Amino acid sequence: MIRTVIVDDEPLALEILQTYINQLDEVELVASCENAIEANKILKSENIDLIICDIQMPQITGIDFIKSLNNPPLVIFSTAYPEFAVEGFELEAIDYLVKPIPMDRFLKAINRASEMLSVRKEPKSDDDEFFFVKADKKLLKVQYKEIFYIEGLKDYVIIKKDKNRIITLQTMKSLDEKLPKDIFMRIHRSYIINLDHIKAIMGNVVELVVDGKVKHIPIGKSYRDQLHERIDGNKL
Repeated sequence: MIRTVIVDDEPLALEILQTYINQLDEVELVASCENAIEANKILKSENIDLIICDIQMPQITGIDFIKSLNNPPLVIFSTAYPEFAVEGFELEAIDYLVKPIPMDRFLKAINRASEMLSVRKEPKSDDDEFFFVKADKKLLKVQYKEIFYIEGLKDYVIIKKDKNRIITLQTMKSLDEKLPKDIFMRIHRSYIINLDHIKAIMGNVVELVVDGKVKHIPIGKSYRDQLHERIDGNKL
């Protein structure tokens, strides 16, 4: 079941999308929202797989709304303005629907979302517990469990492992998108941490023990609520 939220300030657009969704057994409509503020409240209280979001809305545009989310669900943009397509796909939206949306085009977008969710929910094997990074003119294999934290330095990131570190040329954003969200969390514009290695949280810092020494990592103001929600939900 694809748990879905629709966000659109046009009542007719909401009605059409609701009608489409009601015809699909694999999609559950959790909420229909007229603006991003309403949708944000839903995301904080419900597990959502997919957002179908208009772009031109009052207060906050759909694009700015998705940009504000640290770990957004899958996103399909729906809009009357095709000129926003490039910016929408830069946010890694899985599809971009131009109004008026025909049912066959909507179904194609939903099928794409279903395929992506199936891949995400596949059981992990031992072969899925690592990734490769380019450093020192080599591709280095890095086990998730070996990483304590990742620090960003402009266009480079430092991957801190037990007793050593890897420096690789890539952005924090690109690496954050690759890492599994059940293990890692971005808590600062310059830091991603392995949740399994948290020893304590004190005020605005997370305490890790790295190489037998205490390491304090700051919690960014915009990440604080999400971290505490994760803790309160007993997900650590």
